[in-house]
Amino acid sequence: MSRQSSLRLPISENQAQFRELVQDALKHARSLGASDAAAEVSESAGLSVSVRNKDIETVEQTRDRSLDVTVFAGQKRGSASTSDFSPQALRETVEAAWHIARYTAEDPAAGLPDAADLATEFPDLQLYHPWEIDADQAARLALKAERAASAVSPLITNTDGASVSTFEGHFVLGNSRGFLAGYPYSRHSLSVAPIAGRGASMQRDYWYTADRQASRLADAGKVGRYAAERTLARLSARRIKTGRFPVLFEAPLALGLLGALVQATSGGALYRKASFLIDSLGKPVLAGHIQVAEDPLVAGAMGSSAFDDEGVRTQARDVVQDGVLQGYFLSTYTARKLNMRTTGNAGGSHNLSLVSRLTQPGDDFRAMLRKMGTGFLVTELIGQGVNYVTGDYSRGAFGYWVKNGEIQHAVQEVTIAGNLADMFRQIVAVGADVINRGSKSSGSILIEQMAIAGQ
Repeated sequence: MSRQSSLRLPISENQAQFRELVQDALKHARSLGASDAAAEVSESAGLSVSVRNKDIETVEQTRDRSLDVTVFAGQKRGSASTSDFSPQALRETVEAAWHIARYTAEDPAAGLPDAADLATEFPDLQLYHPWEIDADQAARLALKAERAASAVSPLITNTDGASVSTFEGHFVLGNSRGFLAGYPYSRHSLSVAPIAGRGASMQRDYWYTADRQASRLADAGKVGRYAAERTLARLSARRIKTGRFPVLFEAPLALGLLGALVQATSGGALYRKASFLIDSLGKPVLAGHIQVAEDPLVAGAMGSSAFDDEGVRTQARDVVQDGVLQGYFLSTYTARKLNMRTTGNAGGSHNLSLVSRLTQPGDDFRAMLRKMGTGFLVTELIGQGVNYVTGDYSRGAFGYWVKNGEIQHAVQEVTIAGNLADMFRQIVAVGADVINRGSKSSGSILIEQMAIAGQ
């Protein structure tokens, strides 16, 4: 069964149909007496194939579609959805949303975005690159990654499998204030997770590659080999003594620190007083050499979009400049709760990058180890352990003990702890080993000192 025949969406045909559905939903909402309304029609299709120990384990094909309607009766709001696109189902869905809106409580912050905030320009950001691949081809690619991992060393004794997935979709969003737009998109990935050792000494690690364009995915063999190398390096794992040491967050984990900044400066946390960065606008929140920028209009990037989930236009901006917070992440609703203006972040951030003006082109991963000297390199975090109200940070961790800039052995069964407010200000350096995952990018991040609980 080919991808072409079973999974590809007739996007060019359906976009026109979706626009009509949105307009019909809005028209019906207004006919019922709604003061405002918004509607979104979407569909998606995906293929995911996983293999394990040289055999195909699962083949999953998905196909979903949805019509979501929100209507307003003044400052009262109701929402409903359906997967049935028939005229009768559309009318019933709008009427269900209207019924909810009429009997729900008023909310002074409820309502559509102001017309002045809505996007009016829609550049082609090259977000749609379908992958002509069927289940057999995907399985062969996953098997290639798994075989490459197994071939690295006889110490690779098992596998948690390898997988290849492809996903595409499109949508149209509209509201009664004149906004109507949508676009197609795609994303593809390949991952592999080898296991090394036996019995109580077994270790597991993984690696993956993801992009909107399949031709830009890393080679399956290289992904498998690197995953195996990461797994083998863990076999020397042991505990270390409790103390306070410099901590280097490997680049993929450094993105989590950037994510913590977004969480703490998001409107929902701020208006609920559930953030340690309340009233931090215009104040230093990171080390003075750090910049954080948001650019929603990068062609082909995973976090790109000309408008957010409400149709509000997005734009490039400095979120943090020289360590000072320049802007929050606000939707229309959360902005109104804070007596502010939306930043176009309904649905999240767009292509955030964290950089340091101290970073030199030669500050690769090994250079960052040398900068740390002696301390703890973190490559895996376990559990949640972050209190965004206080900023307290405590996570189980796996990584490597580093002495004089050289990795000595793997470290397991430890906990790293600190406070995010202190950690952000104590960023000593950011590496040139930049990695991009989803909507965020950063190099490895060196924190001056954290508490490590070992033995």
